[in-house]
Amino acid sequence: MRRLIDYIPPDLGESEALLETLILSRHTKRLTLAAMVPPLITLEEHFFSTAVGSALNDKYTEQFKAIPGLQEQLTDLDHRRLADMEKGQISLQVVSHAPGAPGPKECMAANDQLADAIKRNPSRFAGFAVLPVAKPEECAKELERTVKEKGFVGALIDCHFNGKYFDGDEYDVMWRMFEALDVPCYIHPTWPSDDMLPRYTGNFTAGAARSLGASGWGWHNEVGLHVLRLYASGKFDKFPKLKIIIGHFGEMIPFMLQRIEKLSVRWGDQKRKWRQVYDENIWITTSGCWSLDPMRCILSNTRIDHILYSVDYPFEKNENGLKWVEELKESGLVTEEQMNMIAYKNSESLLRVQAPR
Repeated sequence: MRRLIDYIPPDLGESEALLETLILSRHTKRLTLAAMVPPLITLEEHFFSTAVGSALNDKYTEQFKAIPGLQEQLTDLDHRRLADMEKGQISLQVVSHAPGAPGPKECMAANDQLADAIKRNPSRFAGFAVLPVAKPEECAKELERTVKEKGFVGALIDCHFNGKYFDGDEYDVMWRMFEALDVPCYIHPTWPSDDMLPRYTGNFTAGAARSLGASGWGWHNEVGLHVLRLYASGKFDKFPKLKIIIGHFGEMIPFMLQRIEKLSVRWGDQKRKWRQVYDENIWITTSGCWSLDPMRCILSNTRIDHILYSVDYPFEKNENGLKWVEELKESGLVTEEQMNMIAYKNSESLLRVQAPR
């Protein structure tokens, strides 16, 4: 279905007056729709700390080439970021470090840099900590420090470290701290390890291989797998109040939900079935996914209070997210209250933050 504000009939001929009228009408309607958009909170919005230095630059070389201005956007935590937020009508941005798993000292310095930025704009920014996932005990310490001393609202972590997932018992100290502090863990995609790379190479270009291993497919598969591993290993039994956020329309899980529910009964003697854990412990965001077709599926099988708006800035544009919000409002798929829940109310409840009105 075409959106009215983006559609100009093809048979206008050369009538400049009519064309100007239609353009003005389209512009007016867009302004009206924008004015009707509720406050927006976004949760998967990245920065790149100067404390990390050049350690991760090689990972981002291709993206820096492909996305003009990306490096400048990632390193800015002030005026440029705020200006970009205005373009997407974002009231509050929960900022987190870009993927790459820095060490303990780098994580602490990056978190301190983010905390300083939040102090400068406390009504516009909140923070997810970056944690040194190679060292579970250090993760717990840094999470506690950033939440208790810096006011962070949780943490965003890579979905593996050099191919190692976090379902082992050595990571219980980290998960226990998340539960004790009652803050969510956002599990985010990261780059494939050297051991993972062969599965994404084949009879195609090196660029295709990089994409398949990252944002073109592999990232999302790995996050979904990680969440299922946490369930299979009994982590949600051991830590029943654990709160997990995953992005990109749920990293494939909502579309396989029934099959997972059916087959996960073979995965061990969990106290709660998969569906109950999905309903109670998992939140999903819309980050970087601008289609209504997957949203129809999500709305049919996911609790409305567990769906959160996000953009994935600066890898995605805030303006694209705003356009999607407008399309969702117009689609009839959600009521006004449901739209408000997705836009900001669910995030306010989960993170205990307040979007500026």
